[in-house]
Amino acid sequence: MPDNDAPHTGQRPRSTVWQTAVTTLQEAEPPFIPEGAHAMTIVIEYPPGDPGTPPHRHSGPAFGYVLEGEMLFELEGEPERVIRAGEVFWEPGGDVIHYQDGNNRDDVRVRFTVTMLCDPGKPMLTLVDDEELARREDRRAPRGA
Repeated sequence: MPDNDAPHTGQRPRSTVWQTAVTTLQEAEPPFIPEGAHAMTIVIEYPPGDPGTPPHRHSGPAFGYVLEGEMLFELEGEPERVIRAGEVFWEPGGDVIHYQDGNNRDDVRVRFTVTMLCDPGKPMLTLVDDEELARREDRRAPRGA
């Protein structure tokens, strides 16, 4: 119950808005969290039409939210998909290849934030070479025409 006397005592009234202010956007159970992991939250911005980071992997799970624009997102074993502003994504990290995170639009930028649980002593992002991509081609989901 709000403290109706608060203005008279010089204290600010207590808010109850916090009780309904939270909206859950995603819940996930990552397959692993590296021991001793540290969290890193970053913002990434690509100009219109930019293809984004070449195929890569992360040392631990990553959780993201698109702030503006549209991202073309593709993980190994999953079809490519468009993630729009206000939508979320996650990836398990580890051995899974992250093929795409580029800007799906050629008229506006894409901005997204990602929180990663990084394996200590390992880079948070490692590019995948063409040889490995060829060896694992059968793990990539069929792509749209």
